[in-house]
Amino acid sequence: MNKADLSKQPSQVSAMFDQVSTHYDRTNAVMSVGNDMLWRVATTRAVDPHPGDRILDLAAGTGTSSASLAKSGATVVAADFSPGMIEVGRKKYGRVRNMQFVEADATDLPFGDNEFDATTISFGLRNVVEPKKAIAEMFRVTKPGGRIVICEFSTPPNPVMKGLYDFYLERVTPVMVKLSSSNPDAYDYLNDSIKAWPKQAELASWLRGAGWTEVQYRNLTGGIVALHRGTKPVA
Repeated sequence: MNKADLSKQPSQVSAMFDQVSTHYDRTNAVMSVGNDMLWRVATTRAVDPHPGDRILDLAAGTGTSSASLAKSGATVVAADFSPGMIEVGRKKYGRVRNMQFVEADATDLPFGDNEFDATTISFGLRNVVEPKKAIAEMFRVTKPGGRIVICEFSTPPNPVMKGLYDFYLERVTPVMVKLSSSNPDAYDYLNDSIKAWPKQAELASWLRGAGWTEVQYRNLTGGIVALHRGTKPVA
């Protein structure tokens, strides 16, 4: 079984997600104790899709978040660099007319400048070997006046909440993963990547550094997850 590490080599990470793709959605639901659905709803509302919009859902995995966006009538490009994830996604959502699956590298997107009304990524940015480059690429392909939404694991600001969350990651998660995942060893990387990920304010500074304006974030589930937003300047 493949297990990625914090070097985040693309071939390792892609292979790891290929191996967990068949039970990925089920494992997410179990590990988040159902909160994944609430986080998806919050992300969809933040993106605020409308009919006629063209939206890039990066690191879309099996397309669950993309399908939520597509319900609005927007055209959604579900992009991921794991062929296994895309295969599962096409089986699940291949009949949705306004959804398209594309294999893509977040640091070198196969799209032109100013193509999308909105770009979004959920629980995928921390898996990218060069996340700042991915944020810059999302900026490039977004239309002036368009928006970015990032939903990602983060750091609870309350020390008590953080302590409980750390206990959950270290003691509870391994047990739950063994019961629900097709590759339990791969999820050791999950804990490591969450602990190494920057706090909310630092990620916000990355967005500003890439050129995004009106950058803000709000915590979900006490800061276990943070939702970051920004706008591409018109001029």
